[in-house]
Amino acid sequence: MDWQGWGMALAGGIMIGGASTMLMALNHRIAGISGIFGGLVDFERSPERAWRAAFIGGLILGGVILSRVWGERFGLSPLATQSGPLFLAGLLVGFGTRLGGGCTSGHGVCGLSRLSGRSFTATLSFIGFGVLTVAVIRTLANLGFVL
Repeated sequence: MDWQGWGMALAGGIMIGGASTMLMALNHRIAGISGIFGGLVDFERSPERAWRAAFIGGLILGGVILSRVWGERFGLSPLATQSGPLFLAGLLVGFGTRLGGGCTSGHGVCGLSRLSGRSFTATLSFIGFGVLTVAVIRTLANLGFVL
């Protein structure tokens, strides 16, 4: 990884940590995306909907802007540009976050910083299954399956 790669990763990590810290300090809320989104789509009217919508909107807008500015750096595979697989993947991720009681941002960033044992276990599971998924996909690709 060149200096631009690790430099961008470091800058991204600092921004994620800073944003999580600010949300906790100013709103007394954990920056877990699944919980924030779940509270946004809850059908009860709540004064918290505004900040939740702004948070989720910022994530989406940030991704759109980055893909326009540095789209070539993302190196998307043909599978990642198809809406059907993306929709299915989103549903599976949503199911997994409900099943796991949170997402990587909530457990990995915020939970670990609070020394939560539950978050440590969840983060190990996320990383372990991520490694396993990459290994399976690479093995299938080496066997000639097009993904």
